[in-house]
Amino acid sequence: MEVIKKQGKHFVLVHGACHGGWSWYKLKPLLEAAGHKVTALDLAASGIDLRKIEEIRTLHDYTLPLMELMETLSQDEKVILVGHSLGGMNLGLAMEKYPQKIYVTVFLAAFMPDSVHISSYVLNQYYERTPAENWLDTQFTPYGSPEEPLTSMFFGPKFLAHKLYQLCSPEDLALASSLVRPSSLFLEDLSKAKYFTDEGYGSVKRVFIVCTEDKGIPEEFQRWQIDNIGVTEAKEIKGADHMAMLSKPEQLCASLLEIAHKYK
Repeated sequence: MEVIKKQGKHFVLVHGACHGGWSWYKLKPLLEAAGHKVTALDLAASGIDLRKIEEIRTLHDYTLPLMELMETLSQDEKVILVGHSLGGMNLGLAMEKYPQKIYVTVFLAAFMPDSVHISSYVLNQYYERTPAENWLDTQFTPYGSPEEPLTSMFFGPKFLAHKLYQLCSPEDLALASSLVRPSSLFLEDLSKAKYFTDEGYGSVKRVFIVCTEDKGIPEEFQRWQIDNIGVTEAKEIKGADHMAMLSKPEQLCASLLEIAHKYK
């Protein structure tokens, strides 16, 4: 065990839309027990972060807590970034600016941008392939100004239960129902920006973990993204819904430990 502790990596866990660092509560102690350092942060206006979504205008604003963490790392300190769902877009910004500080990035049933198209491309593709009725009781609400219109997103109880948490325990669904907060896909910002380049984002190793029973970002779309941009490695967790860190924490931990060992 001592040997593992000396070689312990630093995992930074980045949650998905409407969620917070709390969503990693089962995975964090498993990785720590294996000798690794784990940071499960709250993005802006998420978890216990005091900002409100109405104050957040761009993906960069939303990603600031991650960017600030990356900035504080010493020159020779590297992390493994794990992004879930929309958290893949946050990973993209960190990869673009701090490629030298990252061993490998892990996209867990996540949106994975490319460096060819505009930054909203994968989200636009998801929208086009997702029938409106699939959003169930998710609320999309305008905010911002007439000159700069923005849209917030809030997952309703039906969407949580039937699209994201269908294989999780009733306790985890109850926890999520009490803690989710309004978020955004930041499509207005992303459709005007080209945040990702081959030199920055494209230079970092990418592993994609497919969740086979995901109804939020279906397996077919996860695999389309892998084909769209290519990855260093693709893994899968059979029987995992969208919230693999809650429905299959041991299996996810095992996959992450394999990745930590492989990408040095």
